[in-house]
Amino acid sequence: MDERAGSFLRLLKIMDELREQCPWDKKQTIDSIRHLTIEETFELSDAILKKDMNEIKKELGDILLHIVFYSRIASETNSFDIKQVIDTLCEKLIFRHPHIYGDVKADNAEQVARNWEQIKQKEKDGNKTVLSGVPNSMPALLKAYRIQEKAKAVGFDWEKPEQVFEKVKEELQEFEAEVQKGDRQKSEKEFGDILFSLINYARFLDINPEDALEQTNKKFIARFGYMEKKVKEQGKQISDCKLSELDVYWNEAKQLQ
Repeated sequence: MDERAGSFLRLLKIMDELREQCPWDKKQTIDSIRHLTIEETFELSDAILKKDMNEIKKELGDILLHIVFYSRIASETNSFDIKQVIDTLCEKLIFRHPHIYGDVKADNAEQVARNWEQIKQKEKDGNKTVLSGVPNSMPALLKAYRIQEKAKAVGFDWEKPEQVFEKVKEELQEFEAEVQKGDRQKSEKEFGDILFSLINYARFLDINPEDALEQTNKKFIARFGYMEKKVKEQGKQISDCKLSELDVYWNEAKQLQ
């Protein structure tokens, strides 16, 4: 037997035992572990950003546990089981890769992505519209990125990065005009347009906006932490300091990075 199959069967056996014998595991439902799955997904994301392969391995195990857990719970009501989950995935992968399992040609990743979206539209149980597959609960920044990727996959996209950057500048002007008018509601809408166009521009430059923003978040946290430490060494709190004094520490932190 393939060692991978043996490890997976061991996991399934442990899951069965936990579901039958552990008071906590017996009590859980698909709804009760949903928030834990979300938490585990974010923990995996953190590990990936840190490029910590050992942590990635552990967090992937936690995600796998949840997949097995959901499947075991569903099997108890004959809704589906882990075999059906895996079989469905395998069939989907084969169907959506006709350049591997069929006679379709795709010479680069962009063509594969375009084919993928077009195939999804043809599937019997597929999405009814191009954008319906974007989860409503996805964070807004990531949702905008996926919306733009899906639109591109069916041919709705700008031709050059310069065109997208012109759109960014146009949205900035419209936002500034509404701010000057004092119209908060319209200013909010225009600010959303700025973000959407900036995300689009990042996509054209092959920059993941989520990763870019997280790098900035971490940079700010590190600099703020340095500043806070320096202030405490003076026996004070940040709220006790003038902005000019804080700027000195902030600039020191920038030099250290």
